[in-house]
Amino acid sequence: MRRRVSIFGSTGSIGCNTVDLLRHQGGVESFDVIALTGGARVDLLARQARELEAEIAVTAYPEHLKTLRQALEGTGIKAAAGPEAIAEAAARETDWTMSAIGGCAGLEPGLISLKHGGILALANKESLVTAGPLMLATAQKYGATILPVDSEHSAIFQALVGEDISNVTRMILTASGGPFRNWSHAQLAAATPEQAVAHPNWDMGKMISVDSASMFNKALEMIEAKEFYQVDPKIIEVIIHPQSVVHSMIGHVDGTLMAHMGVPDMRFAIGYALNWPKRRSLPIKNLDLAALGALEFEAPDEQRFPPLRLAREVMMAGGLSGAVFNAAKETAYGAFMARQIGFLDMAALVEQVLSAEIDLCDLKSTTIDLETVLSVDQQVRIKTAEAVKLRQAS
Repeated sequence: MRRRVSIFGSTGSIGCNTVDLLRHQGGVESFDVIALTGGARVDLLARQARELEAEIAVTAYPEHLKTLRQALEGTGIKAAAGPEAIAEAAARETDWTMSAIGGCAGLEPGLISLKHGGILALANKESLVTAGPLMLATAQKYGATILPVDSEHSAIFQALVGEDISNVTRMILTASGGPFRNWSHAQLAAATPEQAVAHPNWDMGKMISVDSASMFNKALEMIEAKEFYQVDPKIIEVIIHPQSVVHSMIGHVDGTLMAHMGVPDMRFAIGYALNWPKRRSLPIKNLDLAALGALEFEAPDEQRFPPLRLAREVMMAGGLSGAVFNAAKETAYGAFMARQIGFLDMAALVEQVLSAEIDLCDLKSTTIDLETVLSVDQQVRIKTAEAVKLRQAS
C-alpha cells in the first residue's frame, strides 16, 4: 500500500535527506507525496515536486510564488505561498509527515498534521520546546505518533526500545562542541557569522549551525528531552564528543550505559522514523571503528557556553518559559547574523529577556495553546529586538 507523505521544509538539509530516502525506497512507486514546502530555493522545491509528483508545493515567501508557478507550469502541481498556504497544505491528509521547518514557524503545521492520526517525524525541536504539553496532548487526542528525528533524540528513542523508562537514571546528549569547542572567551567574543556556520561534522542550515557553535542547539535538545520523555530534568546530561559517532546514551539504575552509534549522517534518524517500527537498509556507509581508532569525551564548559545553564532554568520553570527562551534565541541569532551584536551577546540577551519574563509573569499558570504560544513568541521577539537596540547604543 502506497503511503501518503508530506515534507515541511523539504529544501533544507533534513528535507533534502528525506527526499533522498524516499527516492531510495521507490519514490513515486512507493509514496504518494501530498505536500512539499520550502523557503526561497524555489527552483529546488519545484524539482523535488516534479520528481515526486507532489499534489502541492508551497514556498514560505509570497514574493517567490510567481517563480514557483512558472517552474511548475504544465505539471498539474498546485503552487502556493505564505504561512496560510503552509497551514492548508498541512491539513491535507497524510500517513507520515516530516516536520523540518526551522524555528517556531514549524509549530503550527506540525500540530495540524497530528490531527490526521498518523506519524509526525519531528525534526523541528522548537515544537516541543515552545509547546511540549500541547504537542503531546494533540497527538494523544488524535491517536497520532510523534517520532523524534534529531539524531540525539532518535538515539535515545531507539535505546529505550524494550526498556522501562522508570529504570533510566541518565539521559546523556552528546554534542560535537562545534567549531568553537577549544576557543577562549576572548576568541568567542570576536567570532564572526562565517566562522559560526562552519560546523566540523554536520552539513546543516545556518541557524542550526550557529546554534551548535553557541550550544543553543544542545540547550534546546535538553528542554526537548524533558518534554518528550517526561523525565526529571536532573537526569538530563550533556557530554562533548567531537567525533559525533555516539549520538546519545541512556544510563540504567544498575549503572550500565546503552549508546547509539553510527557515522554522522542524519539519514539514520530520518530512515528510522520513515520505516518505524521496522528497519530497512539505508544508503549510508557502516561505521569503521578500527579506522576511527578512539572516541573522546569531555565535560562541557558552561562558563563559555551559558545556554546549557539557561536550559536548566527553563526546564525547572516550565510552562511557557520554553517559548520565551526560543523566541529570544531566534531574535538574538538574527541580530548576530546581521552583525548587530557579537557572538557572546546572544546568550547574554536571552538570559536578560528570560529573567525579566520569569520575574514579570507566572509562566506556569498560563494555558499552553497555539494562540497563547504564538502571542508570547511575538511579544518576546519585540522585547528582544528592543534589547538589541539598547545594546548597540551602549
